[in-house]
Amino acid sequence: MDSEYEVNSKRGRGGPAASSPSSAPGEKSCIICSSRTPVSDIASPRDLASWQSLYKAAELHKFEPILEFEEYLDSVPEIYYHKKCRANFTSKKTLEKLQEDQPGTSGHEDELDYSVDEDEEEEEDDDDDDDEVDDSDNRANRNKSSLKRGSDELLAQSGAVSNGSIMSPAANHADNNNDAKKVKLDTKNPGAPSRVIHIRNIPNEVTEAEIVHLGIPFGKVTNVLVLKGKNQAFLEMSDEVSATTMVNYFTNCTAQLRGRAVYVQFSNHKELKTDQTHSNAQNPSAQAALQAAQALVNQTDTQGGPNTVLRVIVEHMIYPVTLDVLYQIFSRVGKVLKIVTFTKNNTFQALIQYPDVVTAQAAKMTLDGQNIYNACCTLRIEYSKLSNLNVKYNNDKSRDYTNPNLPTGDPTLDSALAIGGMQFTGMPLAGVTPTAAALGAAGLRLPGQPSANCVLLVSNLNEEMVTPDALFTLFGVYGDVQRVKILFNKKDNALIQMSEPHQTQLAISHLDKMKAWGKQIRVTLSKHQTVQLPKEGQPDAGLTKDYSNSPLHRFKKPGSKNYQNIYPPSATLHLSNIPPTVEEEQIKDAFSLAGCEVKAFKFFPKDRKMALIQLGSVEEAISALVKMHNFQLSDSSHLRVSFSKSTI
Repeated sequence: MDSEYEVNSKRGRGGPAASSPSSAPGEKSCIICSSRTPVSDIASPRDLASWQSLYKAAELHKFEPILEFEEYLDSVPEIYYHKKCRANFTSKKTLEKLQEDQPGTSGHEDELDYSVDEDEEEEEDDDDDDDEVDDSDNRANRNKSSLKRGSDELLAQSGAVSNGSIMSPAANHADNNNDAKKVKLDTKNPGAPSRVIHIRNIPNEVTEAEIVHLGIPFGKVTNVLVLKGKNQAFLEMSDEVSATTMVNYFTNCTAQLRGRAVYVQFSNHKELKTDQTHSNAQNPSAQAALQAAQALVNQTDTQGGPNTVLRVIVEHMIYPVTLDVLYQIFSRVGKVLKIVTFTKNNTFQALIQYPDVVTAQAAKMTLDGQNIYNACCTLRIEYSKLSNLNVKYNNDKSRDYTNPNLPTGDPTLDSALAIGGMQFTGMPLAGVTPTAAALGAAGLRLPGQPSANCVLLVSNLNEEMVTPDALFTLFGVYGDVQRVKILFNKKDNALIQMSEPHQTQLAISHLDKMKAWGKQIRVTLSKHQTVQLPKEGQPDAGLTKDYSNSPLHRFKKPGSKNYQNIYPPSATLHLSNIPPTVEEEQIKDAFSLAGCEVKAFKFFPKDRKMALIQLGSVEEAISALVKMHNFQLSDSSHLRVSFSKSTI
């Protein structure tokens, strides 16, 4: 979301605030009518049920300002509204009319109370950007040991396993508009546990097989119905025990389909039936998915037999992938018994053992071809020829989760563990629980765990030379910069907000302690979650800029090939997008006019749209990149500049 949020910790709410950054002190914006109002005249959801009822009303209205808070359905975001606005927005008559106009919207089955909340006073939690810098050097030293270059503590913003894009709901398909009406459902005891499971917010492209494989680890799947136009599905299990296990599991761990969070709950209905026009006998994909599930269930007694061990190959591994990250990811599908990691043919690989074929099959179907991080670290999964893994040591290379008493293979560490009576139970070797970063990398989040940080603190800048645009260009080599703020009272410090957490790690890894503009800059994580834009009337002197809509972002396309060409600063720059009419001397002259001393230049032999240019030093190359990236070479061509791994 583009708006800037505050977290009011005094109220203990899990979601973000939706107060407008430009609201005057003591005022809040009504999320429904957008008008500003004194805090005393405005209300907010008093509990989770109140918030969820407002959200369901927003779904009928298709009201985007509230629907943007979809990821906070399990916690109460700090939003505000007039009582009258909510009363009109959630009136039963209005919602019934909307429901009549939108066939099939009864998919959200549980009825909620749409009553207006009582007033609750809100307290502002104002944070000053400048106070962060006072201890920046100390924090930089503390972070030195934990923020390793290319560390395994990298994050994916919405969960690590993704297909490189976030799916958004598409318009309802005409063919599906009446799907929910065509489904015959036997309703008994609404709200009670049921063997029919309701799954919502599914991507339009999801197949019946993908829905079925959500349920495979939990028991026999007997029926499935996907309402693509409604972004919903129904899954029928063979018994309530299996359904309850599935719902309980996904209550604590968000389910994902094609990189998108989906919500799993009991249906009001006890049995899923379809009429002749919607029978799975007429749906080959649903029939195939159910047959495959049945075949797998018939093999559940093959404990430790063939196909319980998966061979996992991590392709295009820009960031290191650790055993603990793999454990967190693969544990989402089912219980992991053992993991062994190794490198073969310069490729990181792992063997992962599950207790049965069903879980292994589900893991393969769910995770094969997915990315741990955006557009990189792709999982390729096949069945191993091994039927059982023989793990000798519990360390950072191998782990037997069924036997925590195994030695580490390090005599010193084993002695210490024996004296202390410690055991390995799937935790990192340091003896601490997995970090928030490692859990985020696996797409998991613990209750109360803060969201991943995308904001960097850059210190020891040359305040006479640095500008927001210069920082945008330099840090834009390693991620899409959203906002830059040079601190008003400490102009040798700046806050830079990246679009994704792993981009902050890339920037730290490649730019921390680099010499730029005559000084060695320091790059660390900031304590801030966002970079705030100045309020109306607040003096800023152009020190804060918003680049969220910049056309110069290098990684805005899902799966961008630019992720494959990220290198540390070097004296040689890679140039691209050169028009065929531009000659070597023109480019060298342009660099010289910008104050850059060119040492060597070379066009690519097979592609004159690209070239290498060598400067006198890494610092000079950094300066040249900042000055020459997006330099206009012709009426329709702008130069693209990045660091090169090659030399001339």
